[in-house]
Amino acid sequence: MSTDGVIISNPPASVPEPSVEPKSVTERSAGSFLGHAKLIGGLTLASRVFGLAREIVAGHYLGTGLVASAFTVAFTIPNLFRKLFGEGALSAAFIPLYTQAVKEEKGSAVGVQGSRTDRNAPDSPSSLNPEPRTLNPLSVLSPQSSVLPPSTAFAAAAVNLLCVLLLGITVVGEIGLGALIYFSHGMRPERMLMLKLTAIMLPYVLLICGGAFLSGILQVHKRFGPPAAAPIILNVVHILVLLIGAAMLHLHANTPAVQAEVLQTKLAYWLAGFVLVAGLLQVQVLLPGLRAVGFRFQPVLAFWTPAIRKMLLLSLPVALGAGVLQISVLLDKGISMLLMQGEDALGHPITQFHFLGHVLNYPMEAGAPRRLDIAQYLYQFPLGIFAIALATAIFPRLSSDALEKDRNGFRTVIRQGIEASLWEGLPASVGLVLVRMPAIRLLFQHGHIHAHDAELIGSSLLFYASAIWAFSMLQIINRAYYAIHDTVTPLVMSVVNIVLNLVVEIPLLWWLNESAMALGTVVSFAIQAVLMLWMLDRKVGGLGLGKSAGPVLKMAVATAVMGTACYFVQRVPGFPHGERRIIWAAQLAIIMLVGAIVYIGMCAALGLGIIEHLRPKRKVAR
Repeated sequence: MSTDGVIISNPPASVPEPSVEPKSVTERSAGSFLGHAKLIGGLTLASRVFGLAREIVAGHYLGTGLVASAFTVAFTIPNLFRKLFGEGALSAAFIPLYTQAVKEEKGSAVGVQGSRTDRNAPDSPSSLNPEPRTLNPLSVLSPQSSVLPPSTAFAAAAVNLLCVLLLGITVVGEIGLGALIYFSHGMRPERMLMLKLTAIMLPYVLLICGGAFLSGILQVHKRFGPPAAAPIILNVVHILVLLIGAAMLHLHANTPAVQAEVLQTKLAYWLAGFVLVAGLLQVQVLLPGLRAVGFRFQPVLAFWTPAIRKMLLLSLPVALGAGVLQISVLLDKGISMLLMQGEDALGHPITQFHFLGHVLNYPMEAGAPRRLDIAQYLYQFPLGIFAIALATAIFPRLSSDALEKDRNGFRTVIRQGIEASLWEGLPASVGLVLVRMPAIRLLFQHGHIHAHDAELIGSSLLFYASAIWAFSMLQIINRAYYAIHDTVTPLVMSVVNIVLNLVVEIPLLWWLNESAMALGTVVSFAIQAVLMLWMLDRKVGGLGLGKSAGPVLKMAVATAVMGTACYFVQRVPGFPHGERRIIWAAQLAIIMLVGAIVYIGMCAALGLGIIEHLRPKRKVAR
């Protein structure tokens, strides 16, 4: 039997055989998180590709008009709660505590197995049961029960607590939305549509948050595949609904605008309904893996255990911090929805509003929320493939090192994570700035998205892309704070983030229009990333960031050379120019190819083999 890297055999009772340890737990864990990151990155890449296809198809049929904007804002609501509960506060507090329970359980198993060997009594009552364990509700009622292991009891109680919270949120939310819809007379049509779509999709909160939380259980057990694959389902369902629904409704690229808006509204309702179907399928994908690690879900009301109270105590500051951050996201969506031009019930354009006795122009054109959403998706594409995958894989290792008070291991993993995120983030920032227009035109400028829409998306993406490095770093830094149970610092910095965001973007809206929303996000997140890294360095007594200065400087040089090469290649004779799709594809391919060759070549010339640098050095067997 193998437990935590220590091989336990069954030698004669009189001569206990020493443990065989081919390599240390720290060494094996350090080597494994990059492997897990590759798996998550591969599946996340597949999900992002399907997600990109979903966005392309949605853009073709729904465009960036009022209907698309209403659906975009409505779908933000369940995703807000997913990031707050499923991937945010409760998950961030749950994973370190659950990791601790699993490690203590394995440690006890080693002790029990050793004593059993010494007694030469393999059938004694203290022997371990290697089969998957079935959840017994009675053990949750009685935490000291020997029937259910503590880790499984804790996970079961946490899931039940989450279900109760989310069910309450859904019921209260539906009542509130119903009241708003019933009593809001004279509301602009796109805002009323947004409320109705939100009411349809709100139960998705229970499914997506529960699925994200269950994914955390699987990640602690090093089962990263199903959680990373689950988002593919939503993308596939959306693509099918869009294609089949548009065909059934006879919605085409040349459908007149007035008729198209009516058909797009019907299609948006269909999409909202099938979001719930996709949520059920996403949870179903996780069940085989949960059964394999011994988890069985059964509704239990008596979940108020000491471990749950500790988790809630830890999650409260995280919830406040994540809540502040999600409020920032919701504010951005709400501001773009409220301050964009629109139409009244008769279809007449609305371009001005009254504020404190003054008449002001709406600073954003109709469809701003949807265009901003496309720009955000494009910058999040490289972020999700590598940075989020790396952070997801690294979090259990950080929690384990923090639990064992392995400061050197903790610092090493943080530096490795930051170097890896910058190795991807720096060239991605520069590269996306350079390829943004041919990419947007090739992928989105068709159907109901026109050239002017593409220009507006490109203006916002210019700012978003410039800070991919900061978003990438924050994925690692935030998890480092949660791993050491510091939930106050992320809370404070989230408040700083939202204040900076509003201070920057609101005054600039009437100058930069909707791209001011992107600039505010970039400034606030860049400052947050640098400040939080500096504070973490002081908090843990030094991360040894000086050791990373050399590799990071080489990455910056390689990125600068790459950017220069991509800039000038667009000005050499023979570089394709024009307004045809084949031209845009050629531009994108040439810039990407030159950028990849130059960056990889510069990394090699500077001796920056990032994967080899991050892999732990294996000890030579003696």
